[in-house]
Amino acid sequence: MTTEVVYRLYETVDELSTVIENARSVPMSGSCMVPRDHLLDLLDDLRESLPHDVRAAGAIVEQRTEILEQAQAEAEHLTSRTRDEAEHLLAGARRQREQLLARARSGLVRVSPAQAHAAMRSGALLVDIRGDAQRDRDGLIPGARFVARNVLEWRCDPASPWRDPALARPELRLMLICDEGYQSSLAAATLQRFGLPDATDVIGGFQAWRADGLPVSA
Repeated sequence: MTTEVVYRLYETVDELSTVIENARSVPMSGSCMVPRDHLLDLLDDLRESLPHDVRAAGAIVEQRTEILEQAQAEAEHLTSRTRDEAEHLLAGARRQREQLLARARSGLVRVSPAQAHAAMRSGALLVDIRGDAQRDRDGLIPGARFVARNVLEWRCDPASPWRDPALARPELRLMLICDEGYQSSLAAATLQRFGLPDATDVIGGFQAWRADGLPVSA
């Protein structure tokens, strides 16, 4: 028998028991065609004729349901605990990220977009490290040199065999610009360690550059 059938039989047995008990307490009309005691005997016989293992199976179903409910409660508890632990780890990672960014910026003389624009006219080099998708979407900065972020150190390190002579110059004032001014800070701090002491970045990145109304080309 399937679990559903067994469970329904188990409920039927209990319902018959209730009917029998209620019948014992209800006075029978004199016009009743079936003697009350005979009716009660029939109901008792019907209850007793049901296989004993049906009741046992019903008890197993109840136990199974209880176990499933307990398992679900435990799963919800574990999910909640896992979520709390994940949030704790994420908060820790965010703190580390902020600390890393603060350390990187502590050694930089960062410039505003307007200062960067003016410095370009005085010989400083603006290096755009935004990705292709960002540059295609938002536009380019006239006069800026594009260098992909994943090769920046190789192009700017004076000791690198893959260096770009126009970039790998310790005396050069090199300004990095990314989309919002976070990635560029970390990259500029790295370039300083590679021997470019005047490397820095633009506060607010390209988004701030465009918001200030500075030149952008398609």
